[in-house]
Amino acid sequence: MAGFKDIIGHEQIIEHLQNAIGMDKVSHAYIINGPDKSGKMMLAEAFAMALQCEKHGKEACMECHSCRQALGHNQPDIIYVNHDKPNTISVDDIRTQVNNDIDVKPYSSSHKIYIIDEAEKMNQQAQNALLKTIEEPPAYAVIMLLTTNADTFLPTILSRCVTLNIKVVPDEKIKKFLMEKYQIPDYQADVCVAFAQGNVGKAIQLASSDDFNEMKASALQLIKRLDDIDLYEMTAAVKQIADYKLEINDYFDLMMIWYRDVLYFKATGDVNGLIFKDEVYDIKRQAEKSSYNGINSILEALCKAQIRLDANVNFDLVIELLLLTIKEN
Repeated sequence: MAGFKDIIGHEQIIEHLQNAIGMDKVSHAYIINGPDKSGKMMLAEAFAMALQCEKHGKEACMECHSCRQALGHNQPDIIYVNHDKPNTISVDDIRTQVNNDIDVKPYSSSHKIYIIDEAEKMNQQAQNALLKTIEEPPAYAVIMLLTTNADTFLPTILSRCVTLNIKVVPDEKIKKFLMEKYQIPDYQADVCVAFAQGNVGKAIQLASSDDFNEMKASALQLIKRLDDIDLYEMTAAVKQIADYKLEINDYFDLMMIWYRDVLYFKATGDVNGLIFKDEVYDIKRQAEKSSYNGINSILEALCKAQIRLDANVNFDLVIELLLLTIKEN
């Protein structure tokens, strides 16, 4: 669990939550809406910890009894709503863990905070049950709905909650954080940042993932030797990509970034603007022998391949067609 000061980005949301604490205008219900791994839980926990902090500041002190409990995830007035079914938060989950508990006054704090992660998984009955509580909550209650898709909520729930939408974090902030915290070189941080697209949690996951580094090495190795692969070897190349079938969109993104680097270098000759800076020799070589139209054709083929796989077209056929298009251009 982290305090507000430990969160990278999200300054507007942090300012809103801290102002609510400072002005004693905390809402009874919040929606924090944003992609997976974007920092929703960190924001909710930092807010909950600050609200319960015995020093009553805008930032948790991290030292008082309540903060120490929160850091150990055993603060009795910060309640995490769980669900047994992986894809559904049921009406029983809400009734048992929220509705039947909320009238019991806080054990040791001024507030009683309920954090419902993956709140988009509430079915309609669960949302209706929660709505009754949100309409007439006790003064000390704060309900936090963390979701990847606030559009799944009933309009009546949306109208009774303060919605805070997660925004992307600037690339330079994420890159600086990765290099300082995880001691990775700038060229590796650039790849993680390009993939994360403003999502700090995803960038952290990629920076510390051996699987991602292995997939990256596999994709780049295949790209570099594709010119020398004969047609009868194409089956083996397709099989190499099939090993990453479950992460195929990430694999395609790696290829997309490579060819965008090739296009960028061909147009500008600027090494500093490359994502794969450590591959500059091979990027330069490919840029010299490829035409602008050829590189654009490859980028278009990658987009078409993603669309075809989403439409459940045969995997091997899609990959073979993609590789032939790359080889021809």
